[in-house]
Amino acid sequence: MSVLKNRAVLRWLVPVTAGVAVIGGGAAVGTFAATADPALPPRTAAQLLVDLQTSRLDGLSGTVVQRADLGLPALANLAGLAGGNELTTLLTGTHTLRVWYSGEERQRVALLDTLGERDLIRDGRDLWVWESRTNTATHRKLPDSDATTQRTLPGRDGTASALPSTPAEAADRALAAVDPTTAVTVGRTARVAGRDAYELVLTPRDADSLVHQVRIALDAKEHVPLRFQVLADGTDKPAIEVAFTQVDFSRPEADQFRFNPPPGVTVKEESADRTLPDGKADTDGRTGHRPDGTDVRTVGTGWTTVLVARLDAAGLAGGAKAGGVPGPAGGAKAGDNASPGAGQVAGLLGSLPKVSGDWGSGRLLSGKLFSVLLTDDGRVLAGLVTPERLYQAARS
Repeated sequence: MSVLKNRAVLRWLVPVTAGVAVIGGGAAVGTFAATADPALPPRTAAQLLVDLQTSRLDGLSGTVVQRADLGLPALANLAGLAGGNELTTLLTGTHTLRVWYSGEERQRVALLDTLGERDLIRDGRDLWVWESRTNTATHRKLPDSDATTQRTLPGRDGTASALPSTPAEAADRALAAVDPTTAVTVGRTARVAGRDAYELVLTPRDADSLVHQVRIALDAKEHVPLRFQVLADGTDKPAIEVAFTQVDFSRPEADQFRFNPPPGVTVKEESADRTLPDGKADTDGRTGHRPDGTDVRTVGTGWTTVLVARLDAAGLAGGAKAGGVPGPAGGAKAGDNASPGAGQVAGLLGSLPKVSGDWGSGRLLSGKLFSVLLTDDGRVLAGLVTPERLYQAARS
């Protein structure tokens, strides 16, 4: 479970977090309760990075709490109006997950809320997703060559959650940006989930990034991330925090990864084919046609990566026009084959500030940690960057 395995995934941290936040919301949160800093032997930043690279994890179970305060306008109800996409809810407020890990072929994540539970379970080649509220399950048989699995919790549409399921997964994404654009230092020691931890601090050097710091608390003995925090410029409270509140490094029993269908469950079998609808696999993450009808590419690298997506008529609330926000070229007007509430969604988006320049015109949504530009010609640009960087990308 090395946290430096996938250095390309940062490109999707930017677009997924910022893009989904267009229909998300914000809730004020604090930080996890802290205790006195433990006295630990000094470690340099280079030593902590080596600890991460060389750590070996045979097993783990525990409780993870996610918190998000992205400083958005009051758009939380858009999630319901736009079809109730469960993924947007993980970008707001506080959420609790239970996680189990027993090697690369046995993993389980359970999202717990007041209305039910949603589980992602991998047991060898079997991948199960179960929704308690509807008592439905989806099963996929993974190819023999597939040695890894998606560790994020899927939503009802089968796509990945924008917010990481564990501190280790979050660290995977952030550490992809460790290059000359990043200053890496050692922070204070900490006590997380009852365990001593060192703190590794990543600070972007580019002033166009809205990320002030990323702080990763590493278990002093196991070298596994226990807490992950993202701080926006101008604040000392995390905009995103993923942390263990309880953790056990014993290997879970095999029974934890066997899906036992409850009475009356409806099971849907899915193909293991992961190619995109046009038959082309999205191999490098830079460009691609996604199943939701968007054509995407990225501009820039590292912390100032910008996602540029062009939506088809089905995108952006059904391509509705309301409140002065044109949909994509050729998009339908509100009410023409649009989903219920599409006009309300477009109307709320229409209340966003108007912006214009030599790149064109559109609307701007900005939070503590990101900016999203919706242009009148049907593009969406998003990133953990200032609006000025989006305008620069729009010109190109």
